[in-house]
Amino acid sequence: MKQTILITGASSGIGKATAILFQSKGWNVIATMRSPENETELNTIDNVLVTRLDVLDLESIQQAVHSGIQKFGKIDALLNNAGYGAFGPVEAFSRDSIVRQFNTNVIGLLDVTRAVLPHFRTNKNGVIVNISSVGGKVTFPLGALYHGTKFAVEGISEAMNFEVEQFGGKMKIVEPGAIQTDFTGRSIDVSADESMPEYDHIFQRLQEGIPAFFEHASPARVVADVVYEAVTDGTDQLRYTAGDDARETVNNRKQLDDKTFTEAIKSQFGL
Repeated sequence: MKQTILITGASSGIGKATAILFQSKGWNVIATMRSPENETELNTIDNVLVTRLDVLDLESIQQAVHSGIQKFGKIDALLNNAGYGAFGPVEAFSRDSIVRQFNTNVIGLLDVTRAVLPHFRTNKNGVIVNISSVGGKVTFPLGALYHGTKFAVEGISEAMNFEVEQFGGKMKIVEPGAIQTDFTGRSIDVSADESMPEYDHIFQRLQEGIPAFFEHASPARVVADVVYEAVTDGTDQLRYTAGDDARETVNNRKQLDDKTFTEAIKSQFGL
């Protein structure tokens, strides 16, 4: 029987690239997204089920898992990929915006995972891959909300590793660097407030620095390759970086103390 992976956020970027890669490797793919009616590529490929899943909608999560199992018989791996980044001064965000950021990147991830875990326990296996970020290891200016969610994903994943190994499951964390996706478009939420001029300088520097950060971004396929390795390598390795910049940043963070690393980030953004 072919193995099956369920992917959230498969309409574009990392999610779509991973869906295409796994299908090409002979896997069944449950490609989930908020608006499957708009998909024009994945729904033309054999052994791919395109179905609706909104991580903020519990019913859609349960239905997607049920539909995938009904069609393919079993789910062997889960990729929690759906998410976005909120950037700006913390006090510039409404409480609703803060809750939405954490609901999408953290609570939604947990809800999807919880929907699949009983199936994995019954089958006594299953691999859960959570897309974190280099931003789950280091922070950049005005990223308190986004980084907070990715640091949470790191901690949740590491702790859950102890749980899932009790029934033969595996947890994996993939930490991409800058990737050529629409992250700076529809996947980013920037908040500013003209009544808070104290933040104008840092906000301007961030806007000026972002293009350089993505100048040498890796294609989404790079992350897809790392996800495939994480799912299929059969090891107990927990963390995987994706992209040369991610490896360099994570290594630098390990070697430098807080003050030195913080000063390096300030210098990078001209602060």
